[in-house]
Amino acid sequence: MDTLSTLQKSLEFLKKNFRKYYMENEIGLPDRFGRREFAFILFSGRGMIRHIGFSKKKQFISFLREKTPAHVYYSSAYYQKPDAPTMQEKKWMGAELIFDLDSDHLPDAEKMDYTQQLDIVKKEFSKLVNDFLLGDFGFDEKYIELYFSGSRGYHCHVKDPRVLQLDSGERREIVDYITGRDLKDSLVFHEYVTGSRIYGSKSYPAGKSLRMPRPDEPGWRGRISRGIIEIINEIKNSRNPMERLKEYGVKQSDAEKLLRDLSEDRIQRIQDGRLDQSKTIRRFFLNSALRKTAVSMSAGETDEPVTCDVKRLIRLPGSLHGKTGFKVVKIKLEELDVFNPLDDAVVLSNDLVKIDLKEKISIKMKDEVFDLKPGEQELPVFLAVFLIGRRIANII
Repeated sequence: MDTLSTLQKSLEFLKKNFRKYYMENEIGLPDRFGRREFAFILFSGRGMIRHIGFSKKKQFISFLREKTPAHVYYSSAYYQKPDAPTMQEKKWMGAELIFDLDSDHLPDAEKMDYTQQLDIVKKEFSKLVNDFLLGDFGFDEKYIELYFSGSRGYHCHVKDPRVLQLDSGERREIVDYITGRDLKDSLVFHEYVTGSRIYGSKSYPAGKSLRMPRPDEPGWRGRISRGIIEIINEIKNSRNPMERLKEYGVKQSDAEKLLRDLSEDRIQRIQDGRLDQSKTIRRFFLNSALRKTAVSMSAGETDEPVTCDVKRLIRLPGSLHGKTGFKVVKIKLEELDVFNPLDDAVVLSNDLVKIDLKEKISIKMKDEVFDLKPGEQELPVFLAVFLIGRRIANII
């Protein structure tokens, strides 16, 4: 069991290394920083210090180096009086549109290790930025800023002047679109008659089918169509189609019926753009294509409250994350695919220190694999800070 002195010693170790970083590196400030509220959480852990404003950069740098906080935040909003003690007195002037994707919001996140979570959340983030913000919404790249959060996810700041005055409800509509909320199959598929039957002197429809949108159509119509074709190919090429369907959350009984219904003729018709009226097939493909192509944003989806909040505090780029020691890194759009947080965001020292590790862990950091067992370990400072910050180790 951790003693008070052990915990205090570990906190002092973290603070010492954070101070060294802030003394050796000058942290940049966001645009119009004099209109932003700043907030800090200290290593003493006595809540958040907020409602702070800085009119000069040197004031901020002095504060940072003197207090050495564990976490540094600033407002996505601009205020007339950012240091006013109440939100009403601050006088809101507008706010950036913020998206915060965190790996603990991913389905089955608890089954993944830290590295796997970072890989998956980056794919979701790339989908958000490229498919939706740059694609469907058509934002100019110059208004898009991307950041690694320093821990488990990514932030996107949209600074297009057109979004600054959006209220919470309007921001919610953007989130609803990106997550595909309330998307109905009638908005995606077109029902049409297939053939006819003659009874007496009258002609009646022989059957109905659904026409899928063209894969190259814009927006959700083309996205759903591409998703369905991709799923079909996955099932068709899978060695174990039943298990593949279960990965999509289909129950055993439904999977069996779905596979019975998915004859070769039906698969070909779907690939040709015709989705049969089978309710099982229709429901499965719409729901599965939606899950596959929408962005996963809060415990079921982008952290929705962050995006809708017009007075949100977000981590300051260049600062360190108190639970990892990683830097909040700005990422160029063209470098997102190759960005590796376990290398590119690791900025603390390589000096060796001794720690007491509480549990086994395997992680690759700075191109080195660390396969560690519980007990005393001699490790680089950057890894020691990461393990202590996550509370699975103490300094010796």
